[in-house]
Formats: sequence, structure tokens, C-alpha cells
Amino acid sequence: MSAPWVEIKNLFRHEGREVVVKGWMYNKRSSGKIHFLQLRDGSGFIQAVMAKSDIPEETFLEAKGLWLEASVEVTGIVRKDERAPSGYELTVTDLKVIHNPEHEYPIGKKEHGIDFLLDNRHLWLRSQRQRAIMKVRDQVIWAAREYLHNEGFLLTDSPILTGSIGEGASGLFEVPYFDEGKAYLAQTGQLYAEATAAAFGKVYTFGPTFRAEKSKTRRHLTEFWMLEPEVAFYDHEDNMRLQENLVSAIVKNVLEHCGRELKDLERDTSVLERVEPPFYRITYDDAVKMLQGLGSPIEYGTDFGGDDETILTRQFDKPVFVECYPKKVKAFYMKQHPEREDLVLCDDLLAPEGYGEIIGGSQREDDLDLLFSRIREEGLPEESYDWYLDLRRYGTFIHSGFGLGIERLVSWICGLHHIREAIPFPRTIYRLNP
Repeated sequence: MSAPWVEIKNLFRHEGREVVVKGWMYNKRSSGKIHFLQLRDGSGFIQAVMAKSDIPEETFLEAKGLWLEASVEVTGIVRKDERAPSGYELTVTDLKVIHNPEHEYPIGKKEHGIDFLLDNRHLWLRSQRQRAIMKVRDQVIWAAREYLHNEGFLLTDSPILTGSIGEGASGLFEVPYFDEGKAYLAQTGQLYAEATAAAFGKVYTFGPTFRAEKSKTRRHLTEFWMLEPEVAFYDHEDNMRLQENLVSAIVKNVLEHCGRELKDLERDTSVLERVEPPFYRITYDDAVKMLQGLGSPIEYGTDFGGDDETILTRQFDKPVFVECYPKKVKAFYMKQHPEREDLVLCDDLLAPEGYGEIIGGSQREDDLDLLFSRIREEGLPEESYDWYLDLRRYGTFIHSGFGLGIERLVSWICGLHHIREAIPFPRTIYRLNP
């Protein structure tokens, strides 16, 4: 009977047995009559120890000639070893080379510049650090969807091609669309989520969104993924409670399931362990005063920049809501403040440690006349929003929602310096390939 093919993550279940591991060699060192082959298969990493005395001589010589990232099929005995990072090693009994590269692998042990690594992103993803980040990203998405599913939310997909502007004309990617004229790559799924919320109550959209802003900061991508819940009959306060409960559940889930990955990333998890409701809350007015007191040149009535968010979030040891911004710096669909016409009922949720905004949310304007006047004030094409206004003509209702940027959340949880590592293939104003 031939040895079974086993994923590295499951080797602990086969201690003392002969198994087959199929994967790639990401490192190798030799010590005379022994080769130490570092293997990965996507599920984990293992050291395979090949002794010259245990295998045919031609197999030992073939292993000696392997380049990094050679694809191999290794047969061996699973041995428990407390010194090994995974707790186990593989004693090699046979080796089959699937493909040995003809050239040296481009990404070596030496330091490489970020542009080189991004040019070779398709290969850089194979590194242990990038695997850890992608594992956390996967867990963040699963945790978010699981939480919303358990809370009775329905996933309702929104279109990527749209004729309606969600977040301002300056950030639009235009696309020619047959005889219909111009279409736009979606900046948000929110407007459509408002329609489905009127049908199903508690919904969310999840997908790629696009912003044509020429931003060069470490927090910006031109293509990113957004999770956007929308809830009928939720007001501004309900909306913030949902945000802090969701983020807390995601962080707790990642701490539970990605401890090894966070350790590989050398992430200080003490801040993450403090992420429990309630989060801090501060009004825009008070936030501006605080920033000015801390030396920021910000003027009242302007939106926060990245530096302002960094300064502000360093004053708190867990996420903080900044709520009720001036109407003029926020989107047309946000609900007018009941006591101050110059403000809207909105919030930005800022992550601590200088990471800044991870969520933007608001109560939506449910008054038909006020919403119509805001569309006119912004100079938006009224005919494109006729369907959106129908939501106020036929059974208008209090409702709220928000957009959670997956890459920003992953960047904070992983402790990344730049958001470009939080997505498999980043798109920025300078990068379209690979």
C-alpha cells in the first residue's frame, strides 16, 4: 500500500507513519551527508531531513542540485521534534522532483527594495510573511461574514458597473458603456444596499470598489474590498453599536485562529486583546480642538488627513469613533443632524496605533426633499438618482450603514506599515502589474 498524500498542517495526525508531501522547497542547507530541505505546500512549513545513508545515491545527488522553489514530492516518516517550529520533522525515504527551475529564484535571502518585490508580487506571495498576512486576511473575511450571518444579515451583491455616483465625481473611473454613454466603476455598494435593505431589512454587500483619487499615502489603494452592511430602522447610535460589535468579533476571531501568523509577523497583540465594546467616542468638534492642542494645523470645517488621524489615534488604546462631521465634507446621502443643520449624523471609526480610519458610516437621509436638495447642491445628475429617490417616495424609513475597508483592517491587525501588503495584487496610481 502506497503512502498517503498528507497536507503539512495535518502531519501531526500521522506521527510515526510514512506519508507523501507535495510542495515547494523554499530553503535548503547541507551538512556533509545530510540535506535539510525546508518545504511548504500552502498549508504550512516542514523540515525534511535527508540522510545519504537512507536513500539511493542518485536521489541524494538530485536533491543537492535543487534550486529554491523546486516543486517536489517527498516521501518520509513523520517524527516529533520539539525543536522544530511546527513540532515535527520529516525523515526522507524518497524524493521525486516534479520541476527544478533552470535559473536561480529571483527573490533571495538578501534585502530587496519594495519596488522589486512588488514587480515580483506573483512570487513574493510565496514568502512566509506574505502567507501569514493572507491567512489573516482570509480569517478577517470569514469572521465578518460569519458574524453578519449569525445576526440575520443577507448578502446582496451590488453591481460593479454603475451609472450613479456614490462618493463624489473626482474619484470616478469612467468606462464607455455601449449606447448608454458613460458608466463608472463602483465606489461603493451602499446605494444598492439601501434598496435591498428596504426589501430584506438587514443586508450587506461585499466586493471590490474603486477610487480614482491620486492618493499616495500608505493607507490608499485604487482598488480595494469593502464590506458594507445596511440596516432598516437602525439610527446613528444603532449603527455605531453594530460597528464596534463587528470589529470586536473579527479581532477576537483572528486572535483565536491566527496566533501563529501574528507571531510570524512579530505583532504585539496586547492592543488587539483590548478591543472590546464600548469603543471611545468623540465629536468632530472636540476632535479638532484636541488636534489643535496637540499641534496640528487643522482648521475647523476641513476633513482629517492621514497625519491628523495618526496623531488622534495615538491618544487612545483601542478604536475611537469620531462622529458628526460638517455636512460640507461628507457625502450627499448622510442624514442632517437634528440640532445643527451644518452637521450630519455620521461616524468614522479610527483604529489605534496611528492606523486611522477603518470604517466610514452614517445614518442615511430619509427625507425626500432634503435628499433631493443635497443632490442638486452637489451638482449630481438628477436622472441617475431617480431610482434612489424612489426609496424615499415609497415607504421611506430610518436606516443606517457603513463601509469597512478590508485592507485597512488587515493592515492594523497585522501591524503593517503599508496597505499594499494587505491585498494579493495591489493597485495604486503607480502600479497595474502584475
